[in-house]
Amino acid sequence: MTLSETIPIFASYFIFEFLFMKKIVVALDGNSGCGKSSTAKVLARKLKFIYIDTGAMYRAVTLFFLKNHIDLKNDLDVEQALKEIDISFQYNMESGKNETFLNGKNVEREIRKMEVSNLVSPVSEISRVRRKLVEQQRRLGEGNSVVMDGRDIGTVVFPNADLKIFMTAELEVRAFRRQKELKEQGTLVELQDVIDNLKKRDEIDSSRDDSPLKKADDAHVIDTSKLTFDEQVDQILDLIHEKIGIA
Repeated sequence: MTLSETIPIFASYFIFEFLFMKKIVVALDGNSGCGKSSTAKVLARKLKFIYIDTGAMYRAVTLFFLKNHIDLKNDLDVEQALKEIDISFQYNMESGKNETFLNGKNVEREIRKMEVSNLVSPVSEISRVRRKLVEQQRRLGEGNSVVMDGRDIGTVVFPNADLKIFMTAELEVRAFRRQKELKEQGTLVELQDVIDNLKKRDEIDSSRDDSPLKKADDAHVIDTSKLTFDEQVDQILDLIHEKIGIA
């Protein structure tokens, strides 16, 4: 093996040794449908970090509320329901993906359905829900190198994150991607219905009183409208390498 062939190997080894020794938190925020979760999963796998899907956590709470007919305006009902909710993630060796479990049951497919999508933003507005999940998210991230995506990771959950990314994309592009994702899961939804859903969620997420969606002052903005998936992943990897001082 020549010297030119060994240098990249040693560089990669150094990167992972550095990341192993120093706990790195990468926070990805942005609108629904701009590729946060898919990007975060790949980043975590490439970097050997823990991936935490905060959106799935809010969706799991929403699913529980739907199934148990919880009145979102009844504080006592919400408080009691939250005591009965346990959310965890398990890695599926067959699919190569983390899957969401609600009270011991795999709900990964259920939480992606439109009925959950239509209610998840109003549920996310509830301060009691946010407090419970932010506490759990911080606990999951303690002492680990993590990639975490959501709406308020860089502003509320981990305001001191080592790297903050704010991802965005044009509404129609996001809607098309979400429609394609639903179709792959066996659910057919009209594109206009997806656009209306995303538009409503954007408005709720950005205007809520408790932890609204907004870009952290020190976040890097990545518009994924015209980027391929590999390009958006590579851009963030470059930022991580730059952050730790590796060209």
